[in-house]
Amino acid sequence: MDKSNISLERLRSFVRVVERGGLSAVARELGVGQSTVTRHLRELEEALGVPLLSRTTRRVTVTEEGRRYYARCVQILRLLDQAAAEARSARGAEAGTIRLSCSAAFGVRQASRLVFAFQDRYPDIDVDFNLTDERIDLVREGVDLALRLGPLNDSNLKLRPLGRSQRLLVASPEYLALHGTPSSIEALSRHQGVRMINVAGSDTLTLQGPDGRQHAVPFGGRLRVDHGLAAREAFAAGRGLGPVHHWLVDDLLASGRLVRILPDYTLPPVPINLLIVPERAGIARVRLLVDFLVEKMKDIPGMERA
Repeated sequence: MDKSNISLERLRSFVRVVERGGLSAVARELGVGQSTVTRHLRELEEALGVPLLSRTTRRVTVTEEGRRYYARCVQILRLLDQAAAEARSARGAEAGTIRLSCSAAFGVRQASRLVFAFQDRYPDIDVDFNLTDERIDLVREGVDLALRLGPLNDSNLKLRPLGRSQRLLVASPEYLALHGTPSSIEALSRHQGVRMINVAGSDTLTLQGPDGRQHAVPFGGRLRVDHGLAAREAFAAGRGLGPVHHWLVDDLLASGRLVRILPDYTLPPVPINLLIVPERAGIARVRLLVDFLVEKMKDIPGMERA
């Protein structure tokens, strides 16, 4: 085995190819040509004397030897990254890059402002702010932490509860002028609803009455969307009524472009949590952002503290 060819650069290329499942994506990520990534892999396999990957024109698969080697490489690279971060922290915690993921609507309407304020407080910290509604693999995508709404199943990540997001039933004054204002929960089923098709159970509204009783109301409509910002525009345009997070429409409520309906009935709040990659949790700048988000989450409209 030629140990001189087992460099950190080659290890990182191998790990990212395994995690991304292809060479071209890794080449773009690293800012090099695909031939460079191919050479790194070839030289690493030659140094080890075993095949790590099986490559075809369509896909890259990991050999059994490659799977075992990958697990060790990940441990080595994480330890090196953490050692470097701790060394930088000794010089000053307020520097470096943080990679934060967040759902798109919450990121645009609220979290972006928190990121701006964080960078104003810590001007030497760079933030890669990734907005996506996909439940991405934080480790695979190289993300440090994520803001997530709703139930979670990321059991291998550290979880920091931030609060619960209140939801309201809203409609525009124009819609209500044309179709009438519902005076009872039974009347909701006769109205046009704006539904989120990517939310399980969105065809039923579960409401708690002033007496504490739970009510399940069928909920339909001609417009179904898969993005919170599209739902916001639909409500404002008078396309129907429906449930929405307070933080998504706080400005429209304040200006009167939307109004709350059936205010005596409440919808179940939605938990919001921070997911943190365990190996990144001890890095000083990541801790700074976590503490900042915990501190500022109370300022989000309609957010109940954890």
